[in-house]
Amino acid sequence: MRERLRRPVRRAPHGRVITLSLPELLLLGFLALSAVGTLLLSLSIAAYHPLTWHQALFTATSAVTVTGLGVVDTSSLTWFGQGVVLVLIQVGGLGFMTCAAMMMVMLGVRLPMNQKKLISESLDHTSFPSLIQMVRLVMIFSLIAELSGTLLLAFAWVPDYGLAEGLWVSAFHAISAFNNAGFSTWSGSLTHEVADPLVNAVISLLFITGGLGFLVIAELVNWRPAARVSLHTRIVLHATFWLVVVAMLAVLVLEWQNPATLGGLDGLGARFQAAWFQAVTPRTAGFNTLDTGAMSDPTALLTMFWMFIGAGSGSTASGIKVTTLVVLLLVARAFLRGEARPVAFGRSLPDNTVMEAVAVALAGMLLIFTCLLILTITESGQTFLDLAFESVSAFGTVGLSRGITGELSVPGQLAIILTMLLGRVGPISLGYLIAKRKIKGFRYAEGKVHIG
Repeated sequence: MRERLRRPVRRAPHGRVITLSLPELLLLGFLALSAVGTLLLSLSIAAYHPLTWHQALFTATSAVTVTGLGVVDTSSLTWFGQGVVLVLIQVGGLGFMTCAAMMMVMLGVRLPMNQKKLISESLDHTSFPSLIQMVRLVMIFSLIAELSGTLLLAFAWVPDYGLAEGLWVSAFHAISAFNNAGFSTWSGSLTHEVADPLVNAVISLLFITGGLGFLVIAELVNWRPAARVSLHTRIVLHATFWLVVVAMLAVLVLEWQNPATLGGLDGLGARFQAAWFQAVTPRTAGFNTLDTGAMSDPTALLTMFWMFIGAGSGSTASGIKVTTLVVLLLVARAFLRGEARPVAFGRSLPDNTVMEAVAVALAGMLLIFTCLLILTITESGQTFLDLAFESVSAFGTVGLSRGITGELSVPGQLAIILTMLLGRVGPISLGYLIAKRKIKGFRYAEGKVHIG
């Protein structure tokens, strides 16, 4: 590994090739982007009051990992600073390898096989001949979605803020929403838009679409009436639908009488809109139209569960992903029924998929536990629920907070920074390592271990 880090690129007969593995390349790429963002945000022109090094580092890392947690309000940044955040969100959301591949395609540069392999793995796409078409689709679809969101939001905000500022906040929120970043130019996020149907609909549609995953988007874009959707797409769409329905019903039941959340809103329309938004935003979107810190403890606990799950694989979102949850539930169902293998929609799931799901979920829980343990040591003045909420939000790169992010100590901020990075890079890297595990030519004799 040390040799690969010293010489990450080597010459080959068909051009330069990257010698780093996907986990190494992802982590180094995010670290490099975070470092560049930190330097830019440290400039005096980036904020009305200069940021400290740890504030700049936290903001840059939160942006590039499309988290949305902040130790300073985005409103305290100048247009230059907000622009830096927006670029980091865009590159971090779509993936810097995807952006780099698109630049090479636009310049007419041929992608070597190992570069194609890295990009395909980062997008969960295995067909090399159609990889370039997949990258083009990702970029074009993202551009169309963000432009459409900007124009629709402009109808709500240009009349209130003027043409220049209205277009800017519209573009900022559209890009942030599609990339599931959760950054807002207002200190209260979207709480003042809780009853605006246009804003609620556009923002939620953008981050739901971005969270489906580019494989699902590509399949839906190319879908024809006679074609059958893949098992992956069917699982993502069904799981997304039912998670949203259950989450919305739970928010309505638990928060209906809470005067600080749904109970304080006038009219059924506002309450149902707020419940809908609060049900879908934990899927790593990070925007909020209700005061997250005022939610009841049961709602906060359920929100942590939804943040842990996240959205679709190969998307702009993080978390363990909905497919991981479904696979784990199918494994449990198969065990209870006495079936040999888990089955979904008439298809059995391979053993490596089950192993990957278990490993990703376990790694996520261990990362959250480690972050929470550190925070309980460094932030002794905060409640356990608030610290747990912050830890899960950082892992899922969600950005929701119960209002303690700005009060964290420097060691606490560094713990959250590391959790955001590993939460963004970890599941992809872990899946890569499982997929690339070596198969030995022999098997050990089986041993009995009692479970439960």
